[in-house]
Amino acid sequence: MTKSIRIGTRDSALALWQATHVAEKLNALGYTTEIIAIKSEGDIVLDKPLYELGITGIFTKTLDIAMLQGRIDIAVHSMKDVPTALPNGIIQGAVLERASCADLLVYNKDTRFLETEGVIATSSLRRKAQWLNKYPKHTVEDLRGNVNTRLQKLETQGWNGAIFAAAGLERIHIKPKNHLILDWMVPAPAQGAMMVVVNQDDNYCFEAVNQLNHIETEICTHIERQFLRTLEGGCTAPIAALAQYNEADDSIHFKGVLLSVDGKEKIELEKNVPIQEWKKLGYYSAKEVLENGGTALMEMIKQTLKN
Repeated sequence: MTKSIRIGTRDSALALWQATHVAEKLNALGYTTEIIAIKSEGDIVLDKPLYELGITGIFTKTLDIAMLQGRIDIAVHSMKDVPTALPNGIIQGAVLERASCADLLVYNKDTRFLETEGVIATSSLRRKAQWLNKYPKHTVEDLRGNVNTRLQKLETQGWNGAIFAAAGLERIHIKPKNHLILDWMVPAPAQGAMMVVVNQDDNYCFEAVNQLNHIETEICTHIERQFLRTLEGGCTAPIAALAQYNEADDSIHFKGVLLSVDGKEKIELEKNVPIQEWKKLGYYSAKEVLENGGTALMEMIKQTLKN
């Protein structure tokens, strides 16, 4: 059987780049593809912080519905936006090789404000908490919209800077010269990676997409998302995680962080384990965080976001 694979995607410039990237890889393998762009609720409602929208799946559920209704065959997502529990009937088909997982600061004028007081913008609780932990005298404003919209807002709002994922700016070739890599900031679980999901009954599309899977990225993002899921953070709590494979000694280096919303409290964990221990590394790391004050901190975060 052969058929044209209908690729569902959000309609932002970055999402369309990602869908086109997957289409080109499938075309190179001999498959025919078609891109179908669908606007998500997260792209439509821009006047509220993401956590007020019930963030889990806000950028993915419209595509999930389209797939379950048979309007698309596969969907391409920024993996950090995908809930850790996929809907019934939808499975992970591939995780593509990860790009940069770094966060970067795009700044107006200069970076002298870092030494004094300043205002930066981000819609991410994780970025906000880590920024306030490092720069407690600063103010963080909410910033919504696609990448281009956020860059435009930075120019007009009078903020000192805004935080972006490096991979997003690099993929669509709009990374400004006035940027600073935040090498101290731990990324979101699966940041920089792309996931392709498939209907579980569609063997043709699964076999096609699975050829794009990058095993090292799949393992590392599994660990990070397992850490997130075990902490029960969904995408709303300030949780950061990064797993990296070290080929030299066949090991995994993992760092996980949980912070209060205001950044004043921080629990972090860092460890290096043999590759054989990867399957439960995220789970055991999260349990360690919970046992060392994380349970109380998670409850405080929930109460903060509820108020």
